[in-house]
Amino acid sequence: MEKIILDCDPGHDDAIAILLAAASPAIELLGITTVSGNHDVDHTTRNALATCAVYGIEVPVARGASRPVVADQVLAIEIHGETGLDGPVLPPATFDLDERHAVDLIVDTVMSHEPGTVTLVPVGPFTNIALAARKEPRIVDRVKGVVCMGGALTRGNITPAAEFNVYADPHAADIVLRADWEVTMFGLDLTHQAQATPELQERVRAVGGPVSTFVLDIWDFIDTTHGGLLQLAHPAIHDACCVAALIDPTIFATEKADVRVEVAGRWTTGMTVCNFERMGGMRHFGGTARDQVDFRHTVATEIDHDRFCDLIVDSVQRLTAGLG
Repeated sequence: MEKIILDCDPGHDDAIAILLAAASPAIELLGITTVSGNHDVDHTTRNALATCAVYGIEVPVARGASRPVVADQVLAIEIHGETGLDGPVLPPATFDLDERHAVDLIVDTVMSHEPGTVTLVPVGPFTNIALAARKEPRIVDRVKGVVCMGGALTRGNITPAAEFNVYADPHAADIVLRADWEVTMFGLDLTHQAQATPELQERVRAVGGPVSTFVLDIWDFIDTTHGGLLQLAHPAIHDACCVAALIDPTIFATEKADVRVEVAGRWTTGMTVCNFERMGGMRHFGGTARDQVDFRHTVATEIDHDRFCDLIVDSVQRLTAGLG
């Protein structure tokens, strides 16, 4: 069983990531931490609690960073709406917020479990993860790994060069990717393959019940912004890819790479620069020792969409049965 902390900024696709984490018998969801990103941290925290209420689950939920480490705050209200999770009905919370800051929940949880057993899963800006690594550097050696949604191999979605989660806090992403742990990156080139097609939506609709309605309302709203602003045929289910990979890694094709974040470019801030091992990548990024290449990270490149959809439908069915 994979023990995870899901660090998120709900956000529509974050809610689907929580769905998979809550429903799968292969996942032990140790906690949910929230961060500013799709909306400010007050809204993302409220949305995380509301999502837990819909799914009928109770796990520690802790409020995290309210702004980036260095950069000015960037939000995605134009994509996710005035609540940060427009579309579905958001019920009141059914349990209290954890009293700890998200960074402390992350540190406490990692340090209280056996080494190599907890995976950090940031699917929003990486602020909390970076701050946790700086506050307690021992977690870098202690975690099993970091599985993140962020970055892009080709074109970004907030600038031509940058994906939103990395752009929103590039310095935090830089800290996370330079730390001495293994990171698996699910960037836009992969997550744009993970779309809620009409066929998937019909399968979820056939399940019925409040969880099905919640998921369909998410996709119905996000379809208007993805189609109009991002020119995607169907809603992309970005964040759930990270959880799906922990449930069944064989759903995805991956490659080893050295990944760096641009933090100082005039036009390219937040860009993820990927140097792939299989392509005989350049042996260094620059002239200093710290720029030498290390192909320890992993980048997801392809998805088995049918099996990914099966996981989502199975998750809706499991939580619906649990509510019954």
